[in-house]
Amino acid sequence: MADPADNKTGLAGVTAAAKQAPGRGLPPVHLWHPAHCGEIDIVIRRDGVWMHEGSPIGRAELVRLFSTVLRKDDDAYVLVTPGEKLTIRVEDLPFRAVAVERRGEALVFTTDVGDETEAGNEHPIRVGTDAETGEPAPSVHVRADLWARIARSVFYELVEMAGVEDERLMVRSGGATFALGPVGAGVE
Repeated sequence: MADPADNKTGLAGVTAAAKQAPGRGLPPVHLWHPAHCGEIDIVIRRDGVWMHEGSPIGRAELVRLFSTVLRKDDDAYVLVTPGEKLTIRVEDLPFRAVAVERRGEALVFTTDVGDETEAGNEHPIRVGTDAETGEPAPSVHVRADLWARIARSVFYELVEMAGVEDERLMVRSGGATFALGPVGAGVE
């Protein structure tokens, strides 16, 4: 008789597929193209809290696990396994950059799910404007089409590291230069 655990779908299937990633590595979600199976009631809130059926997912290990099978398709964020693809809702960006440190000539960001990303040409820093508040909305590229919102305290650290060029605050990392905003525009 077949074990019901072998035919996992939904949340159980996503969890099982994510556990296949060795160590803290990432599964090859870019190679998986299963049929869309619908939506799952997971929301990544604007503040970075992952919710399932209206309740916060309290286990950091589980959030990390789900983050490894997260992908941004043209029309939605999805949790993807070799056998299914489930749409989730993301209110802002899926990750938060909660720390930054200078390592030699590089700025290395750590996200709320434990990923590290070195800013540079392949992982740019961008600063937009929050439509609701009018304040800077900085982000850093993490992987594929997934970005992290840079936490306010981390952005202040970047501003402290910045130099001024042509009336703009600029930081350098990995051979690239990134504008944080004009001097005197609320980012100094």
